[in-house]
This record gives sequence, C-alpha cells and structure tokens, in this order.
Amino acid sequence: MAELKYKRILLKLSGEALGGESGFGIDVDEAESIASRIKEIHEMGVEVAVVIGGGNLWRGKQGLEHGMDRATADYMGMLGTVMNALTVMDALERAGVYTRVMSAIEMRAIAEPYIRRRAIRHLEKGRVVIFSAGTGNPYFSTDTAAALRATEIGAGVIIKATKVDGVYDSDPKKNPTANKFDKMTYIDFLNRRLTVMDSTAVTLCMENNLPILVLNYWDKKALVGALRGEEIGTLVSGQ
Repeated sequence: MAELKYKRILLKLSGEALGGESGFGIDVDEAESIASRIKEIHEMGVEVAVVIGGGNLWRGKQGLEHGMDRATADYMGMLGTVMNALTVMDALERAGVYTRVMSAIEMRAIAEPYIRRRAIRHLEKGRVVIFSAGTGNPYFSTDTAAALRATEIGAGVIIKATKVDGVYDSDPKKNPTANKFDKMTYIDFLNRRLTVMDSTAVTLCMENNLPILVLNYWDKKALVGALRGEEIGTLVSGQ
C-alpha cells in the first residue's frame, strides 16, 4: 500500500450530495454511495472527519426572499445538517464503520455536543466523526464550519467534494473551453471570486496554512488517488 499523503482529513460534502438527481430531500442510495467511499479511505488508515451541508432540505435564501429573519433561517439550515449527518452515520454503521455525530447545537438525545478534545479522541480510536449544525452560529456557512473544525482537529487538508474534477476559470458545464487549475494560491482563489468555497472559509484556511483540495467525489478513483499523493483535482494552498 502506498504511503498516505494525509493521515487526517476533513471531508466537506454539500447537502445536495444526498439529494440524488433532484438535489432535494434525502436519497438513501446516495447516502450509501457516500458511505462506501468514506469506508474505503477509512480502511486505508485515514482518520476521517466530515462536515455536510443542509441545502437538500432547506435553503435559507427562500425564507429571506419572504422576509424571514436571517438568524432563524440559518438555524433551520443547521437543523437540516443534523438530519443529513444522522443519515450518513446510519449508512456508515450499516457498512461496519463506527461513527460519531457531534453537534454544535446541543441535542443530547441524538448527537454528542461538540467538544474538540473528544472529537480528536474519537478520530484516534478509528471512528469517523461527523460535525453537524455548522458552527452553531447564524451568518456562517458550513464551508466556514469545515475550515474551523479542520483547524481545530489538526487535519492535514480539507477535501471539498464536488461533481467536477477541480476548480475552473468558468463553469465547465456551460463553457467547454474552461481551463482547469491544478494548483492555485488562496489569494488567487479569493481575487477570482470563485464560488466553489466561500471567502470566509478560504481566508480562515489561509490564516492557518490549511490546504484545500477540490475534487470529483463521484470519480471512484479520485479520493483514494489524492490521498496516495497523486495529482488529482485542484490544490489551493499558500504556494
């Protein structure tokens, strides 16, 4: 087995990843597909933490368009991420992978409260840890939650799971001549105003020198290859 490039990672998934073709609701088949890829890298010896969004269940923008309070809309989105976390946890445990869900909003009946040292201990014991409810605060995205948790647990990289094979200078689905970046700096990413990850999250990664790897999660070879050191996707870093 090839030596691992990253021993501990944080995997950032969108809520839409659980939504199937429509991107809405929870598709259990998609949850099992997500879990199978996590299991594969877990069995390689990678310590895996996960942050998943809630956009398949609730879009705060819809509420805001009707005058809903922003904080209320954001809290509703956080609750959606807990539902998604439980879905992925169930799929992982049915696949034989011990998993813990931790929530930034306390709800002891279904999830552990987020405690940094406990999360690290779970990872050291070989459990997959799913961080839910974002940062526990409105006005922050799950991308920012991923950057924060990855920094707190000492992850070697954030892997941003998408349906394209990296970062492009324009939408490759709309522009067949779009150019893909193999590597780019945080500053270049921010200056280009790319929407793959929000600017607050990228700035936090820049301040803590935490690399971001954007890849196609649904390419069966991409995740394993990247962890073995192959040049896959787009690496956003300080160099």
